[in-house]
Amino acid sequence: MVLDEPTNDLDLETLELLQERLAEYAGTVLLVSHDRDFLDRVVTSVIATEGDGHWIEYAGGYSDMLLQRGPAKAATGVSGGRSRGSRDDAVSKPVARKLSFKDKHALETLPGRIAALEQEIVRLNAVLADPDLYVKQQAQFAAATKALHAAETSLAKAEEQWLALEMQREALAAAG
Repeated sequence: MVLDEPTNDLDLETLELLQERLAEYAGTVLLVSHDRDFLDRVVTSVIATEGDGHWIEYAGGYSDMLLQRGPAKAATGVSGGRSRGSRDDAVSKPVARKLSFKDKHALETLPGRIAALEQEIVRLNAVLADPDLYVKQQAQFAAATKALHAAETSLAKAEEQWLALEMQREALAAAG
């Protein structure tokens, strides 16, 4: 199967469904995408140009490829644009010699926050699954919809923050 920019114009629900289906797919998928977050979530290897017609396969997702390339080539990146919520900023910043107290604390607490947000999203989806909610309790429907959007946004930000910090921690461990 060949997919060219499959995440363009997908809402979060459809994007999650696509990720699930790709994970279940038993065949080989050749995927072209600028959505680096999506690549990190679904691919098992990245094929990237090294210039002069040379291509190299890297194990893992886009972030793994950047780490395997090393700092000199990571700065050049792979040709292409930025994805929504791109991690380029986290990857291209100079890495500090150690994590700050605030970053260490965030690394320890973010998994719990992420789990709580995921549970809240499940709860809100269950509330919104009631087919009579909109007709009988429009205010509750509106509040639940707004809360769901806020929880999904917070979850995406928390996941991005955790991933950036984890990548920084791994880079420091590898350099140290």
